[in-house]
Amino acid sequence: MNIETFRNYCLAKKAATEELPFGPDNLVFKVMGKMFALASLNDVPLRINLKCDPEKAIELREEHEESILPGYHMNKKHWNTLILGGRLSPEMIFNLTNHSYKLVVAGLTGKQRKELENLE
Repeated sequence: MNIETFRNYCLAKKAATEELPFGPDNLVFKVMGKMFALASLNDVPLRINLKCDPEKAIELREEHEESILPGYHMNKKHWNTLILGGRLSPEMIFNLTNHSYKLVVAGLTGKQRKELENLE
């Protein structure tokens, strides 16, 4: 998967935005100001960080040792780094991106979730 495919998928999510808060090499995707994905633009193959349920994160790392690692420069309990070198299917990458987005939305305040629900 390339960066444009991943970027377009993230930006298609409700209220998703993109920023470069850590410099030009790391593209961050947020929902309601909270990060749900980060893409390292200089890495080949592409590497992305996604939020993950801690128990699921451990399972994924065990099942995909070469492609899913503890989150680089992130809380390793809650974030995974995915190496998009062809071993992970696009469907799996999209499912894990959805999981990350949903976790972040679930952690929003009630006011923020209501505001998100009311967006077109």
